[in-house]
Amino acid sequence: MKRLKIYQSIHFKIVLVYMLLVLIAMQIISAYFVQKVEHQLVYNFQQSIRDRVSLLENNIQDVMDDVDDKANTSAKEKEEAAEVEIQKTMTSFSGSLTNVREVRVVNGAGRVIGTTSSANQTMVGQQAKDQMIRRTLLNNTKEDNILLDKDKKQRVWVMAQPLKLQNDTRGVIYIVSEIEPVYTQVTEITSIFVKGTIFAMAITCLLGVWLARTITKPIKEMREQAVAMTRGNYSRKVKVYGMDEIGQLASAFNILTRKVQDAQASVEGESRKLSSILSYMTDGVIATDRRGKIMLINRPAADMLKIKQEDAMERSIAEVLNIDSNYTYEKLLEEKESVTIDLSTERQNYVLRANFSAIQRETGFINGVIAVLHDITEQERIDAELREFVANVSHELRTPLTSMASYLEALGDGAWKDTTIAPHFIQVTQNETERMIRLVNDLLKLSRLDSGRTKLERNFVHFNSFFNQIIDRHEMSKKDSINFKRYITTEYILIEIDEDKIVQVIDNIISNATKYSPDGGTISFYLARQGDEIKISIRDQGMGIPKNNLEKIFQRFFRVDKARSRAMGGTGLGLAISKEMIDAHGGRIWAESTEEKGTIISFTLPYDDFVEDEEEGWE
Repeated sequence: MKRLKIYQSIHFKIVLVYMLLVLIAMQIISAYFVQKVEHQLVYNFQQSIRDRVSLLENNIQDVMDDVDDKANTSAKEKEEAAEVEIQKTMTSFSGSLTNVREVRVVNGAGRVIGTTSSANQTMVGQQAKDQMIRRTLLNNTKEDNILLDKDKKQRVWVMAQPLKLQNDTRGVIYIVSEIEPVYTQVTEITSIFVKGTIFAMAITCLLGVWLARTITKPIKEMREQAVAMTRGNYSRKVKVYGMDEIGQLASAFNILTRKVQDAQASVEGESRKLSSILSYMTDGVIATDRRGKIMLINRPAADMLKIKQEDAMERSIAEVLNIDSNYTYEKLLEEKESVTIDLSTERQNYVLRANFSAIQRETGFINGVIAVLHDITEQERIDAELREFVANVSHELRTPLTSMASYLEALGDGAWKDTTIAPHFIQVTQNETERMIRLVNDLLKLSRLDSGRTKLERNFVHFNSFFNQIIDRHEMSKKDSINFKRYITTEYILIEIDEDKIVQVIDNIISNATKYSPDGGTISFYLARQGDEIKISIRDQGMGIPKNNLEKIFQRFFRVDKARSRAMGGTGLGLAISKEMIDAHGGRIWAESTEEKGTIISFTLPYDDFVEDEEEGWE
């Protein structure tokens, strides 16, 4: 018996699942706890800063009140006095601001009138350039944000708060505080949880091994007994450790051993019948008794007939095969040729082939019949498509050849001497020749795509520009009565494709849209990125496609309006070739249409984002 690898054993799987459950639980708890701790620490830090800023704000408001109350003093003198007093207040207040890098006071005109930072004293009297200060002055609302100081590689919390005096905004208090210690604490807490998780996993592993051994030991003994039974040894017994589910299984296994030993004697009498059945087990097999009632049906046969095995037992084979209207059991015994069983529905073709063989004893007595079923649906479909393909090719070639033969015969009878009709005959002959060349070239393309001989030559392409260039080329040659509209994303799309193949696909779709668009109609072009792929759509306002034909337009030689398609020079292979090329790129192509309103042909191409966003710093 083949030896189990460690990762295939139940022992390993139990331990692994047990550890994964504990690991997932620990990770969920840790993630939730750390998130809550981080939120609370940040909140406490910010609240402590706000409380101290409120005290500073009260002091500054007192200074402004005192200055405003001075009589016989000009506005400029009041402003200068306020700046001096505010700077003194901030200098005395700076010692109590732990973890605060700088507090800056800006007046209503946007000019810095005080700062606690000795390094930034030169800013006093200058206009504040920070956008947060300007927004606060403009909107009269408080703003705050956590930013990254790239110079020190630390996070800082920046807050701008309006400075109000008697409900009148007189300036802004701007605070830059170092919040990095809070995140350092969060990191330390996370480290503690990681260590705890590792310790818990170690304990879990030991407990899992012990638990797995208690479960797998009886199973291992039963496996050894099963191996012994395959070698003909029925004397061994499985030890029963308890009356739980595994113990009951062990008891049932011992009972099974005795019954198998008893049944061994009766196997020889059925060996010839089983040998006949097993010889046909590659496909669906049905065996009957001498009355034609099914006594054995294998799973492939049940799946083919879409019936449960137990439901087929004891029923007539002709009834189960759905051929009872044409065949009886006696007739099946005499049937030498295979019987075709058509189980097709309106939505799906389904055809089986059945071969019948009588089961005879050595005396010649017929003991039943064996039916071997083969699913030939795919073969029938291929044969039908091949016949249809040959007929289509013959028809497509016969039409231009007949036309050419007629015109050439007329030219041979002397029409070439008539200078009025001879050029027309020659032009028609040339057009039909070019049509046959296009048809043969399209067939060769499909042949190469089907055989895999066409390899994609991929290059990176700026698809926005690439798509626009193709549209530009068609726009130059279109009729003036047809309008082009573009809805192309401005997002930069760099994609790896075979340019020639995709050009052919888009050319085919645009050509069809142009052919079937009425005068005054509009053809719309769409390009957008959708996750890991890009979507291209081309919409016309033509006659549309019936709903029951939407899935067929990508079939070879299929035309919705055959007469009009041939008149416009189509071969009926353009969309079939397009589908093969899109499939080769790993994309999808489909059609949406409403009759008398137009058609949308869409396809997708795989897209990988090669552009990495650069991280912006805080200034």
